[in-house]
Amino acid sequence: MNLYSRINKVIDYKFDDLSLLEQAFTHRSAAKIHNERLEFLGDAILGMVVAEILYQQFPEQPEGKLTRMRSSLVKGDTLALIAKEHDFGSFLKLGSGEMKSGGHRRSSILADAVEAVIGAIFLESGIDAAKNTIIKLFASRIEKLDPNIQIKDNKTQLQEYLQSRQLPLPNYEVVSISGKDHAQTFEVACTVEPLKTSQIGAGKSRRQAEQNAAKQTLEKLLND
Repeated sequence: MNLYSRINKVIDYKFDDLSLLEQAFTHRSAAKIHNERLEFLGDAILGMVVAEILYQQFPEQPEGKLTRMRSSLVKGDTLALIAKEHDFGSFLKLGSGEMKSGGHRRSSILADAVEAVIGAIFLESGIDAAKNTIIKLFASRIEKLDPNIQIKDNKTQLQEYLQSRQLPLPNYEVVSISGKDHAQTFEVACTVEPLKTSQIGAGKSRRQAEQNAAKQTLEKLLND
């Protein structure tokens, strides 16, 4: 089975324009035409489609629970897991630096590729085709959703960890903002008393970057 056939099977969609498919899996380190704009589009499509699915599937649930469930599905960690389950890393086109540093396994790059593929499908065939692929990729997770489970985000988990040990709360500081207005990348440093160095998290918003920094900090605390 060739590369394109494998991708078609995974996403349950066959591209007529193979250049769109290639762009969806091309990281900015590899070429001038890359997947960041497709990722921007796919992120919006994914959020809308998942919101509609949850609205229809959970007619009795309030907005707060729908929001939590949507967040658990569309967050970067979930997208990266989906990408790893379907071996998206083997489809990626990366620059030499990213290749050497293991970019095909990096969660942020994998999550971006999932969103870019969704964006590419939408551009070529519209919302129904994009929705079909989203359902294909997320079906097992949607089936397991429980609206009554309280999902704690990374910042909350880190705060509770520190409080349980009577340690000061973490400090978050934006260290850089890069990219154009429609596709900015934020980097945030998370500093906690037990660690000698700050942990850096990146994201498409300050909030996302803080969550990623908190996650890395908590992992560092648990593993040290």
